[in-house]
Amino acid sequence: MAMEMQSGGKMMGFLVILVVLFIEMAAPTTASRNSFPTQILEVQNQLKLLNKPAVKSIKSPDGDIIDCIKLSHQPAFDHPMLKNHKIQMTPNFHPEGVFSENKVASKMKPGSSRNVTQMWHLNGRCPEGTIPIRRTRKDDLLRASSIKAFGKKRHKTIPQPKSADPDLITQSGHQHAIAYVDGDKYYGAKATINVWEPKIQQPNEFSLSQIWILGGSFGEDLNSIEAGWQVSPDLYGDNHTRLFTYWTSDAYQATGCYNLLCSGFIQINNEIAMGASIYPVSSYHDSQYDISLLVWKDPKEGNWWLQFGNSYVLGYWPAFLFSYLSDSASMIEWGGEVVNSESDGQHTSTQMGSGHFPKEGFGKSSYFKNIQIVDGSNNLRVPKDIATFTEQSNCYDVQTGKGGNWGSYFYYGGPGRNANCP
Repeated sequence: MAMEMQSGGKMMGFLVILVVLFIEMAAPTTASRNSFPTQILEVQNQLKLLNKPAVKSIKSPDGDIIDCIKLSHQPAFDHPMLKNHKIQMTPNFHPEGVFSENKVASKMKPGSSRNVTQMWHLNGRCPEGTIPIRRTRKDDLLRASSIKAFGKKRHKTIPQPKSADPDLITQSGHQHAIAYVDGDKYYGAKATINVWEPKIQQPNEFSLSQIWILGGSFGEDLNSIEAGWQVSPDLYGDNHTRLFTYWTSDAYQATGCYNLLCSGFIQINNEIAMGASIYPVSSYHDSQYDISLLVWKDPKEGNWWLQFGNSYVLGYWPAFLFSYLSDSASMIEWGGEVVNSESDGQHTSTQMGSGHFPKEGFGKSSYFKNIQIVDGSNNLRVPKDIATFTEQSNCYDVQTGKGGNWGSYFYYGGPGRNANCP
């Protein structure tokens, strides 16, 4: 009996120790108890900063909420240098050739690609005097590596055509298939970009197709203005294709952000929302859809303007945001970019463009057409000496062409991992 009690007592003691250990492991430390409310407070403060009071809110079929914000209340005016800024409602100058070209573009030919709109338009519009802003939610912030990192690209993601060092490619984790021009002064760029919904392997990867307006070196002082479409589960919480912009004046270190997620870009348009879904998108061997984007520098004020399609002037990046771009750009790039995280030790299967190689052509491979630059005389013209660049052409490739009503064009993209891209 004594033996049994002694044995039972040992067992009870063992159970007590286990329970104590479990409670200690489950209980948050003082540091984590203190940091949790701090994180909640940071998230709340950031949401308050980003989500301005709305005049009207529209629930989009894709789940987004689009807030119609008074023009003067947008995030740009949180910038100390924009406190007394007088909003420029129209650019002083458009590049020569824009409007004559628009008249040609409006005559749609059978079998050609079609223009697109945004999904939230199906449920409403924002009134005059407001701008549409995609509402940021708590989950959007919590997906980011930190509150500070939310809405920002990582350092060293720009394609560097003249330094395709394999070590650099591996370190950056970003891969590109682009056409580019350099060696001159550029005051803007234009392109019509085929819109797809590429498949993304990992939530922390993305696929985008865009125009880059670049100034300075590829060091710590790079200036960049970017616009295009992207699929980014990490940033938006889904796999929809979305219109986006980006800017930085210090190579993605401290300045700049996507869309209107920081102060900088001043939006004047009440019809197009940065970061909202593009609708519809292209299908393989079926209907093709594209968007036209134009970025140019106003010769009078020096601000960099953005136009979507033939009639939506969206707004501008004030000249003071930049150092090199306050004068001109030294390189223009057009094309695709993906993140290759190699999570399973193999190349990602995240698609670029349509997910098909350029050799497949129209309706199957993604394209940029009518690529142009704005010269020192504020004229839109076909760029000379277009070069191409891709880190691994077996994964994502690019092929240029010229002729007909497509002007200068290229097909680009690919499936990522395949038999020739392990």
